Amino acid sequence: MQPSAVPELAHTHTRPIHWLATATAVAGVVALSSLFQPGAATAAQPSAPETRSAPANVAAPDPAVVEFPLECGPVKAVVEKKVSGDLDGDGNPETVAVVHCDSPMGTPPDGVYVLTRGRDGGAPRVVANLLDPKDGTTVSDVAVRDGAVTAALLGYSSSDVPRCCPDVRSDAKWRWQDGAFVRSAPAGARSV
Repeated sequence: MQPSAVPELAHTHTRPIHWLATATAVAGVVALSSLFQPGAATAAQPSAPETRSAPANVAAPDPAVVEFPLECGPVKAVVEKKVSGDLDGDGNPETVAVVHCDSPMGTPPDGVYVLTRGRDGGAPRVVANLLDPKDGTTVSDVAVRDGAVTAALLGYSSSDVPRCCPDVRSDAKWRWQDGAFVRSAPAGARSV
């Protein structure tokens, strides 16, 4: 028995009109979908961790007016990040500043400093050095939560790693205890 010859079907050959019809249909679906949007979400959001806030009339220390204990040679010190909150529970906000030398090349290491001012509203001053730039570490994120300073730190596994490309990430946490900041590491170092 011989296979029967199937007549050529017209719909199996694409023509420009087929592509035009398909494009028109897709454009219509996209246009209609933009008219119908889902309703607003109504689920309860988890509450953020509470931080102690300072009285409204007490301003956090401004790091722009502080001279940091950082030797930068001919370049200036730059405040890369700053966050504020009450770290010692006295009702006055402190400022945590991430500072490094304004190097024209490479990735300069950061220092993390705590600034405060007296109750009389005096000039801001550095009261603690949480991270020394001599450690060769950079700070990718810093926050103040529940009276503690947390930071994501980037560093190097060896002196063979180029200073542009940190390959180790670790987390650090500092909390005011018995008149000093005590460091803890909530998580171990991880490769980046």
